Amino acid sequence: MRTIIAAIPLGLAIFGLALSVPATAHDRFHILHTFLDEGDGGTSNAPVIMDRKGNVYGTALQGGANNDGVIFKITPKGELSTLYSFAGGNDGDKPEAGLVMDASGNFYGTTNLGGPSDQGTAFKLAPDGTETVLHAFTGGSDGGYPQASLILDKAGNLYGTTVSGGRGCSDGCGTIFRIAPDGSFTTLYAFTGGNDGWFIMSGLLADEKGNLYGTAQVGGAHGFGAVFRLSRTGALKVLYAFQGGYDGAYSQAGLIRDASGNLYGTTRGGGGGSACGDEGCGTIFKLAPDGTETVLYAFKGGSDGGEPYGGVTADSVGNLYGTTITGGDVGFGVVFELRSGGTLKSLHIFQGASDGAWPEAGVALDGSGNVYGTAYAEGPDGWGTVFKIRP
Repeated sequence: MRTIIAAIPLGLAIFGLALSVPATAHDRFHILHTFLDEGDGGTSNAPVIMDRKGNVYGTALQGGANNDGVIFKITPKGELSTLYSFAGGNDGDKPEAGLVMDASGNFYGTTNLGGPSDQGTAFKLAPDGTETVLHAFTGGSDGGYPQASLILDKAGNLYGTTVSGGRGCSDGCGTIFRIAPDGSFTTLYAFTGGNDGWFIMSGLLADEKGNLYGTAQVGGAHGFGAVFRLSRTGALKVLYAFQGGYDGAYSQAGLIRDASGNLYGTTRGGGGGSACGDEGCGTIFKLAPDGTETVLYAFKGGSDGGEPYGGVTADSVGNLYGTTITGGDVGFGVVFELRSGGTLKSLHIFQGASDGAWPEAGVALDGSGNVYGTAYAEGPDGWGTVFKIRP
């Protein structure tokens, strides 16, 4: 395997930001687009990316000619255009993941359904709007139902995960795969459903040596999920197995990594927080290179939010940003900032009809400290929103 860059889409984790404290939430939160679930899409549960001109790109599960989902672009002026409308069938259906873009302006992503086996696809969208299916999943050894974004290395190889297929479990426990520039597909690892975990909803993170990192939502030594590393030689090591208590449970988001090799992520359960039920309201955690896990914050399910489905994004001074799908005034979720000192601040609390609800994905930062993301549902037209929070 060639050396992989830590391929995070533009704007997903930009370092070097100095963020100021905003005056009021009203001054800071802005809806870039409210979905209509007609031509423009709806119910987006994927993160957005940005180019150097300030255009925002993402996917939506609904909308398009056949209501099979779309790829969209929003200009800095707020103008939305549909770059591609999925037709279902062989070209793919229901894109649940975000996009990654190469230097030539091609987009790459996955659909959760579609393809001849209806097990999902990996695709490329050229700047002229031509979509190419790079791989159609079968649910066998290659995996099935991908839900996470892809990453891209310098040589043009794509890496991703699937929630099922492979081996073990009733429908397979999930896989890690690579698609080479020539289109050849390789299953790098098939999860067994044992200590290595299964049901892989997270995307991957790559280090400078070509190791791949991610999370398994369930399984592991205690049944509550795990953090893993896959080496260049294909050997998988469990770095941490969640125990389901204060340390967290059920991590379904990807990870970020700092210069010292510490990993940061979220769990949607654990951490206490009875407002979210017996499983807890979730955590933000740090995993040191020696395997020591530290809970940086345990959500309580109130104004701080609860059940983070998406991962975290960092700025240059160590502040972490993300979303929770529940919590807030009426249970519609929160956008948060966790300061490097451990203090959590709610940047926005969703109200539903006015601004959106249930943000499932993480957020992106631009070079000016603006925070971008999607809300899955509600909003003025009922099908979710794309939002921006000013610093």
